[in-house]
Amino acid sequence: MEKKKKKLGLLPKLLIAIVLGLVIGTICQKIGSAGELIIQIGATYNSIFGNFLNFCIPLIIIGFVVPGIADLGTGAGKTLAATTGVAYLSTIIAGSLAFAVDMALFPSLVHADMFMADAQNAEETALTGLFTIEMPPIMGVMEALLISFILGLGLTLIKNDTLKLAIKDFSEIVTKLVGGVVIPLLPFHVYGIFAKLTYAGTIVELMTSFIKVFAVILVLHCVILLFQYTVAGTTAKKNPFSLIKNMIPAYTTAIGTQSSAATIPVTVECTKKNGVADSIAEFVCPLCATIHLSGSTITLTSCSIAVMMMMGQPVTFAKMFPFILMLGITMVAAPGVPGGAVMAALGILQSMLGFDETMQGLMIALYIAQDSFGTACNVTGDGAIAVFMDALTNKNKKKQHA
Repeated sequence: MEKKKKKLGLLPKLLIAIVLGLVIGTICQKIGSAGELIIQIGATYNSIFGNFLNFCIPLIIIGFVVPGIADLGTGAGKTLAATTGVAYLSTIIAGSLAFAVDMALFPSLVHADMFMADAQNAEETALTGLFTIEMPPIMGVMEALLISFILGLGLTLIKNDTLKLAIKDFSEIVTKLVGGVVIPLLPFHVYGIFAKLTYAGTIVELMTSFIKVFAVILVLHCVILLFQYTVAGTTAKKNPFSLIKNMIPAYTTAIGTQSSAATIPVTVECTKKNGVADSIAEFVCPLCATIHLSGSTITLTSCSIAVMMMMGQPVTFAKMFPFILMLGITMVAAPGVPGGAVMAALGILQSMLGFDETMQGLMIALYIAQDSFGTACNVTGDGAIAVFMDALTNKNKKKQHA
């Protein structure tokens, strides 16, 4: 029997793209006009891909958010509402924690001066694409969000399944668009951005900042998990460290799959080992796989703050907190493909934080480089919510029998 060839994952492809961008950008600096032409070819691709991505953003929002909200309309009544509320609150706490820590640490870790000089130099050296193809979106980001909320909430109220089935088919098309077209083309986009920035000047400062941001994000993931399990363990009167230990298989599986959905069976099994009732584990874990994204929220919040600081843009609580609130909604039901959460978030990054093509490219590279750890944090946190909900359910039962 022939062995199946292992496909190269997205993260290795991105790392290769970044290295190629650095190497080719450096070489092109030394070979004059021929080098500039090579960089312009990459910039042309970036321009076309960037326009295509902007066209897809409203479709991605509708395809992800509508079925996610609609599916919340079916479930176990109060348990569904309570689980959704706890998951959303956990996501907001994670984002707020990330904001507070980032604002304290990033000013000394992320330096904008050199990067800003490089970016300005890149614009001044006329390294734009050789041509561009306009692809205006069919609607704005806000319009797409409003339509998604109206359709999603409306589908929870009507009994007819015709529109719901059509939306699910549309969602499947969008999922295949992201997984089969957008994601595979991303490495070339990242290569073009890094080649252009390297050609424009020194990029060592940017790469150093990337590494520091990663370290902070990983520590924040550990902190939020410790917080979640401390709350859950206190409520259930269980040792939080024992609870976390039982969830390690789910954490390691999520690192490999990079998908909360694909990890659901392992998450459910680990949750049951923590003494959670089968009915609660089998309901809460699959639900939280689509609505509880504390790890992804930490990553997106931290990466967006880092990119804004790199670009010399002001970062304020008034700007970031509404963004964090919207993250918890727009990432609902992000598909089980690497980078799904950042794809879903591109719309509000653009509309609320003013991210341009270069900033979006840096954001994607930063996010996907640690996507597996964000997913692992998400699914491990799902286990904490299951323990918490199990404890609440048991308390309510005792009150009813009293």
